[in-house]
Order: sequence, then C-alpha cells, then structure tokens
Amino acid sequence: MTFSLLMQRHHKHCDEAFAAAEAAASKCDWTQAQEQCAFFVRALEDHFRAEEELLFPAFENATGMIAGPTQVMRMEHRQMRELVAAMRAALERKDEADFLGAAQTLLIMMQQHNLKEENILYPMLDRALAAQEASLAAQVNERLAASFCAV
Repeated sequence: MTFSLLMQRHHKHCDEAFAAAEAAASKCDWTQAQEQCAFFVRALEDHFRAEEELLFPAFENATGMIAGPTQVMRMEHRQMRELVAAMRAALERKDEADFLGAAQTLLIMMQQHNLKEENILYPMLDRALAAQEASLAAQVNERLAASFCAV
C-alpha cells in the first residue's frame, strides 16, 4: 500500500472520529463528547506522530528538503494541537459554544491541511521513499493500528 493510500485512509478515520465528537458536543452530551474527543485526539496524535517521527524524517533524508513541505506540515500540526487543547478545555467547562467554535476552526484547518498532504506531499513521499515503502509502510501501519483498534 502506498503512503498516499495509507495516510488518506487514516485521514478519513480521523475525520469520522472528529465528527462523532462534534455531534455529541452539539447535543450537549458531555460524557459522549469527552469519550469521542479522546478517541479523536488519540487518532490525530497517532497520525501526527507517524508523520513527524517516521515519514517526514525519511523524506527529508531522502530528498535533502528540510525547510520545505514537511516544515509547513509540522507548523500546521502545532496549530491544530492548540485548537484541540481549546476544544478539550471547552469540554471540561461544558461550554458548547467554545467547543464548537474551536471545532469549526479545526475542521477548516484539517480540510486545508489534508488537501495539501493528499495532493502534494503524499505523492512526493510515494516517489521519494519508493525503495523503503515496504518497511516504512509497515512501521507507519503499526503506529496507526492502535487508533483503528480503539473503535
């Protein structure tokens, strides 16, 4: 399986987990919102770590591109983590408006981020890391498997 397919599949998984958390919060079902948000955060962090600890360093080593697309993706990951923290704080306060406001901003950011990865970065990874695909994909799959199993 290519990195593009593997990571796109996990984007969809994260999106579904996010939607479940948002739906529960919009109903003020705080227990369910907490559970779904925790599940979403785990999936998102698994995704970010697979990229930041495995894929991005391998790509940078293979291409020599350190101040390029991976740097932008890391910056966006930091911004998304800040929004997730705001969502979690709003959940603790049972503040629907703050939660949904942060969630809406995060949704827009995730959509833009995922488009860049899926249309630009992942195809670059597929080409640059073709020789390492089998071993590296297995490592990435192992990182992502935990969040798929937690459903």
